[in-house]
Amino acid sequence: MNIKKLMVVFGLVASIGMVLSACGGGSGDGGNSAEGSKEITVSSKNFTENIILAHMMADLIEAKTDIKVTRTVNLGGSNVVWNALKNNEVQLFPDYTGTIVANYYQEETGTSEESLTRSRELMKEDGLAFLEPFGINNTYTLAVTQETAEKHNLKTFSDLAEVSDDMVLGVEFEFLDRDDGYPGIRELYGMNFKDSKGMDHGIMYQAIDNGETDVTNAYATDAQIAVHNLVILEDDKQFFPPYDGGPVIRQDTLDQYPELEEVLNLLGGQLTEADMQELNAQVDVEGLREDSVARDFLVQKGLIEE
Repeated sequence: MNIKKLMVVFGLVASIGMVLSACGGGSGDGGNSAEGSKEITVSSKNFTENIILAHMMADLIEAKTDIKVTRTVNLGGSNVVWNALKNNEVQLFPDYTGTIVANYYQEETGTSEESLTRSRELMKEDGLAFLEPFGINNTYTLAVTQETAEKHNLKTFSDLAEVSDDMVLGVEFEFLDRDDGYPGIRELYGMNFKDSKGMDHGIMYQAIDNGETDVTNAYATDAQIAVHNLVILEDDKQFFPPYDGGPVIRQDTLDQYPELEEVLNLLGGQLTEADMQELNAQVDVEGLREDSVARDFLVQKGLIEE
């Protein structure tokens, strides 16, 4: 065989080897990067609460399974992390029913139970799953001081409506004009405050502390609620949509690692809004690390060992 024919043969062998290598070189299945390895990437949005919750899930997985966890917390806003999940760049992150139904799928939300059911139905079509909710509902709410709540025996939005004409409302600027803000509340509950003021988020709490306002808007798990010792009123006519938090995970990841469902469901119902306020405050006010706060909470609950 001459040199030219030998070169052709060697070329064919090398090409076949490259094809075979390419066929077996990648896994692309639920986070595995190599044959026999067990890996998952846990992510979060770019705010304190979501980062804490992501670390809780990651810690539980590491403590209860032999799955290796990569943490890509603080990845970005809702749509960024959601698209990363759908593209299998991450396999798990904490999310909220109201965000899923209203933001990702552009549907009307209902009660907590209805929104959870609809979230699961919609996500199933995209190969995703929503596991047991954590117990927190990070929705909009109205809050007053302890003194105001006791003086007027305020527990619900309906209670507030009865005395609102003697009170001053201090809220974020956009809350004054949005249909899902003061205009909608006024229509549903018949609230008519003596005065209403728009202001920056941080100034709202100073204003209610100083007695310049009597009522403010907030998120139910906002750290500032605990810091300023405010009382959250019950949205008894359910004006604001529910934002119940829970683990959102790819179904192919659950199929590959079925033990994850039982492990992650250990967090089901473990958190209250007051718990989350305190945990957020530990980071935002006291300056502690999100991963340390998450781990300490799991130890305190007896979910992992110290």
